[in-house]
Order: sequence, then structure tokens, then C-alpha cells
Amino acid sequence: MSETTVKVHVSELRVGMYISKLDREWLDTPFLMQGFYIETTDDVNTVAEYCEYVWVDVARKAKRPTTASQAAFDGGAIYPPKEDIYAEHSRTSVFFGQARSLTKTLLDDIILGGAINTEAAKETVNECVQSVIRHPDALMWMTRLRNESEYTAEHCLNVCILAIAFGRHLGLSEEKLQQLGLCGLLHDVGKMRVPPQVLNKPARLTLKEMRMMMAHTIHGRNLLLAAGNVYTGAIDVAYSHHERIDGTGYPRKLPGENISLFSRIISIVDAYDAMTADRCYQKARTTTEALKIIYEGRGTQFDDHLALAFLETVGLYPPGSIVELISGVVGVVIETNQQYKHLPVVSVLLDADKKPLDKALTYSLSLIETDGLSKDFLVRRVHADGSFGLSLRDFQEKGLLKYSAS
Repeated sequence: MSETTVKVHVSELRVGMYISKLDREWLDTPFLMQGFYIETTDDVNTVAEYCEYVWVDVARKAKRPTTASQAAFDGGAIYPPKEDIYAEHSRTSVFFGQARSLTKTLLDDIILGGAINTEAAKETVNECVQSVIRHPDALMWMTRLRNESEYTAEHCLNVCILAIAFGRHLGLSEEKLQQLGLCGLLHDVGKMRVPPQVLNKPARLTLKEMRMMMAHTIHGRNLLLAAGNVYTGAIDVAYSHHERIDGTGYPRKLPGENISLFSRIISIVDAYDAMTADRCYQKARTTTEALKIIYEGRGTQFDDHLALAFLETVGLYPPGSIVELISGVVGVVIETNQQYKHLPVVSVLLDADKKPLDKALTYSLSLIETDGLSKDFLVRRVHADGSFGLSLRDFQEKGLLKYSAS
């Protein structure tokens, strides 16, 4: 323990303090990073819910409170939810399947040498934008429904949706959301020019194969340039989404100041969605693990302020997360809570012995703030899809979202 570290009761915490250690394991708390500043009174309250004592590094100067989204982009648009989460889920269920089919067709056409159907792409993006504006959690939930054999198509659509949700959080105008969504949908079209035996190889790539994979950025730029009527920002993103802030990315090793805002955004979203998906060569990471990696990569791989803003966008427990509560019961996150990030709406499916309940029970964990629920309902940790035999796809197909609403 450092000489500058002091044990402090949570009642003595103040905004600006730096917490370096907790009185419990980090994974048993909602805190994404091991060591963080107290930036708001809500942060103090959250720490107090999980801990009795913490260790504060008094050598660290107090940090001026600010929000990551303000530092990242001075957007002015505000989008309060226009639709109930369950109603928006009903609207998106049909559309999402159609969007996935269209995205797969778009990519298959490229493989066969056809032209990029830019109008269909724009229509898909517009539907995504309108849904995210109405309520972002419904489509963000859908991005968790995976099919490993259709990874590239699903990944492109997921990046589109997550990028739009990120842009909404940053306050981008609707026109910018449309442009950003198109960048996300088309960012990986160049992979259709990578040989499938390389693209889907379950083992480590050779140096030659790695170069073939990295060339997808050049293929993407060329394909979109050839289309002739594609938003120029999408061409730049297809070419630049693997550049890094520290200048060590590819294909051009651009320094951070030469990487466009949209490329910086897509690079974060691209990495997050890839890490949280089962791949032929690696199992999916939990959302918490993926967000920690993005946090640790800020300032080197990712734009510092945008990385923090993305953590705000996704939240501690994104829609569709399988969560275990302190009481031991297990459920799935239905809706996030913008005021209390660590207190989402959860549909409990398993009891403390991990046995299925006769009926799903839905709780708004925000009731903990008013003593309407005990602290046993706090989230202990996030688990990967499929844990305890729970599948998000089964949950969706059986209509349990509607069931939970009642």
C-alpha cells in the first residue's frame, strides 16, 4: 500500500477524491476500473451502497468534475425517450430481422461482384436512427442476439446501431446520426474481399494472412469509392477505423489529430462489438471486461474523451446483460437507468439456487434509492450470454419481454 493512501469511511468521501482500493473485490462492484475519481455525489452514493471503507490516494490532486460527453463533442441535440421500452421492443423485433437480412444481402452482393445497394443501406440506417431516438435500449438489446455463422453481417449492423446510440448520447443532430449510422453499417465492407479461409480461420493468422486481413481497410475504401454515390465520411471510416490515437494503427499510421471524429467513434464501437461476440477463434468477453479494455486503451488506441463517453453510453449493465444480484438470483437487464447507472430494470428468471422461476419477476432497482427494495437487489456481477442456461435468443423468441411488462 502506498504511503499516500489513507483508509476512509464512505461517509467521509467527497467529490474530487481518488479511490485506489475497496474493502471488497472490484468484480463484486459496478466499478469498471480499478482506481477512479469521485466526480459527482451520485458516485459517493454508489460507493456507499457497496462498501463501508475505501482507500483514498491523497497525493492525487482533485479532478475538476466534467462529463466525458461534454469533453468529447459539443453536440446540442437532446433526445428524451419518446416510447415505452416494451412498445419499442415490439416495433423493433420485426424490423431487426429484416435489417439483418438486408445487411447480409448487401454483403453477399459485394462477394458476387455486384454494386453496393446504397439506397437500401440508407433506409436501414434511417429505421435504426428513428428507433434509437424513440428509445435506444430496444435496438441495443437486439445487438446482443448473436449468430456466430453470420458474424460479419451482424457485426456491421450492430456497429451501426451502437454508433447511432453513441451519437445520440453525444448530442449529434439527426442528420449526423444518419451519416454516422451509414459509416457503421459500411465500415467492414472490405472484408468481403478477404478470402473466407482467412476471414473465418479459427487459429492464429500467419504474417501473410494478417496482411491480407488488414488490407480490408483498403478494399473497403476502394469499394465505396467505386460505388460513386456514397457519403464521403463512410469512405474515410472504412479506410481509417483501425488507425490508433498513438499513430501505430493501420493502414496509414495516422497521428491522432488526423483521424476524423467518425473514425474515432467507429473504432471504439467496432472493438466493443467484436470483443462481446463469440468468434471462431475466441469466446465472447462480458460487457464489463470489454469496457475495461476500452478504458485501458484510451489515449493510445482510442480517443481518451470518446472512450469515457462510450462507457457512459453503454452503461454499467447494457440492455440484454445477464446479471447476478447480491441475493444470488439471476436475471436479464431490460432497460438502463440514466439517473442511476448501476440500478437498471431487471427481469429475474432464476432463484438464488439458480433454478427457473415459474414466472419472470421484473424489478426497477432504482427503488433501492427510496428503500423500496433492499440492497440484496444490487447487481453483483455480469455474466456472459448462455450462463446458467440462459439464452437471450430464447428470452426474445419466447416473448418474455412482453411477459415481463405485465
